[in-house]
Amino acid sequence: MPETETLPTTLLTGFLGSGKTTLLRRALVSPELADTAVIINEIGEIAIDHHLVDFVEGNVLELPGGCLCCAVREDLARTLRGLLERRDAGEIRRFRRIIIETTGLADPAPIMFTLGTDPMLDHRLRLAAVVTLVDAVQGAETLDRFAEAARQTALADMLVITKTDLAPLGPGLVRRLDLINDRAKRVLAADAPDAGAVLFGAAPRATVPVIPAEPVAAHTHGIDAFGLVLEGEVSRLDFARALGGLARERGNDLLRVKGIVQFADRPEHPAVVQAAQHAMFAPEWLDDWPDGDRRSRLVFVVHEIPRAEILDAFAFAAPSIWRAPS
Repeated sequence: MPETETLPTTLLTGFLGSGKTTLLRRALVSPELADTAVIINEIGEIAIDHHLVDFVEGNVLELPGGCLCCAVREDLARTLRGLLERRDAGEIRRFRRIIIETTGLADPAPIMFTLGTDPMLDHRLRLAAVVTLVDAVQGAETLDRFAEAARQTALADMLVITKTDLAPLGPGLVRRLDLINDRAKRVLAADAPDAGAVLFGAAPRATVPVIPAEPVAAHTHGIDAFGLVLEGEVSRLDFARALGGLARERGNDLLRVKGIVQFADRPEHPAVVQAAQHAMFAPEWLDDWPDGDRRSRLVFVVHEIPRAEILDAFAFAAPSIWRAPS
């Protein structure tokens, strides 16, 4: 693999008891994921100690299927940089993808910020997807009680519903998920025999966000999710000023921005753009518009930022709240 090729990185999150351990262990036995590095917060958190067969130097462990496991001892960026440096030097197996598993109380946005602001990581890693697990038994209550769970759900590209063997996916949970994030793809863990495909095969970053025809405000814990369409010409400078200004002034509450934009200087190639908190990721250029719709569209997931403030920031491009054509 050329060193300039970016490594897909999946962020696996979900509230306490949602089943991250079970899904991750299922994925790691897949031969297709043998060249995967797994970053976890504590070795014991995913209960894999008894599966370890070989200690590689330092805090890197090799699992039976060939995967590497690394615990975050200090700083995530330092851990990731160290893994990449040792991979390049041939000190550890040459992994081709990364899974970052968060704690149950973690907010994914700062991790996404880390990936986008560290120069080495931004060059070497590509955020493939945020996969959030939701417990069918306690999920509705958890989303009502804990802001962390709502933020994990709001930022997801894919929602994996777990424990449906104990309780069905009820209408109360469906309504809450619709309210917080009806753009993310959903899958029942029990119906997904290939856990590896769930983590890496279903929601690539370069997919056009699916924006609802009638967006609803996700006001759970002050979180709002909505789409904008930019009707006017968009220059890269104006776009950077608008999004960069929001990131600078309201970065703590700008949880996630993603979308597809037609820039004036490269109208034949749409750009996939993404931001998280204060970080703006480098655009990814596509060969063509995936769905044939050549309008620039953005999805915002924010915490207590008025929609009017975002509309004002993009006033140069005649923005409007997205409505799908009838």
